[in-house]
Amino acid sequence: MTLSQAIKLGTETLSSEGIDNARSESLWILESVTGRTLPEILVNPDDIIEEGLSETFGSMLAERAAGRPLQYILGKWPFYGDEFFVEEGVLIPRPETEMLVDFALDYLKGAGSPVIIDLCAGTGCIGLTVAKLVPGSAVYLVEKYDAAFKVLKKNAQGVDNAVIIQGDIFDEKLVSSLPLCNLLLSNPPYIRSADIPSLQAEVLREPHTALDAGEDGLMFYRALAQITGKICSGAAAFECGEDQGAALLELFPGSEIHKDWFGNDRMVVIRGEKI
Repeated sequence: MTLSQAIKLGTETLSSEGIDNARSESLWILESVTGRTLPEILVNPDDIIEEGLSETFGSMLAERAAGRPLQYILGKWPFYGDEFFVEEGVLIPRPETEMLVDFALDYLKGAGSPVIIDLCAGTGCIGLTVAKLVPGSAVYLVEKYDAAFKVLKKNAQGVDNAVIIQGDIFDEKLVSSLPLCNLLLSNPPYIRSADIPSLQAEVLREPHTALDAGEDGLMFYRALAQITGKICSGAAAFECGEDQGAALLELFPGSEIHKDWFGNDRMVVIRGEKI
């Protein structure tokens, strides 16, 4: 099979299953399988793919056609110019979450040696990115679930200023063991339980524990409201759902709601004396 034939096969296979961006996804899979960059693939369309790699490409296509998220198939996914390991049991990093990193980098300018805490850390994409981009910082990342913690541990390798902790933010003993921080970050679960079944099929392949936030979607924010003043002395920023701004302004008096590029509520920020 040539590279061009693989692209054609992949595009047709995924398109037939109603997958958007079928050609792009086929190319991403082909990059992963062959170890070639996109330009290398496109300028050498007649190059032959060795048999073993063709079989791997076919099996990965079949997984994707069956609805398995592309990110889990590839095993890595980009976030803020870096790549993070992902697999079943951990939430897939999303572009809108980069807003938290943008805020953190802006807030921490000239901060010296800040302490940052990332709660419900998942892959660690938020806290580990900040750790890498803020020299002299100390970043503590807390994740409860075994599968996600395993991925967090892999992603944290080599990040010397990151401390990973397995624990539950509803555990008062765990919370009391955390240091006082300059900045508290979190992308907690925020989907209403009743809304879970209506999510996209691919999202439903992600861990429900990273999505389900109870009847009104605010269960974790209530916990964060109790925690923030105990462990944070500077500012806190939490990702939120697109229609949760008004409720969070009540839960965190004096807070700010930041919109994403689509104009949806996406981040609640609490500063200084408002914490």
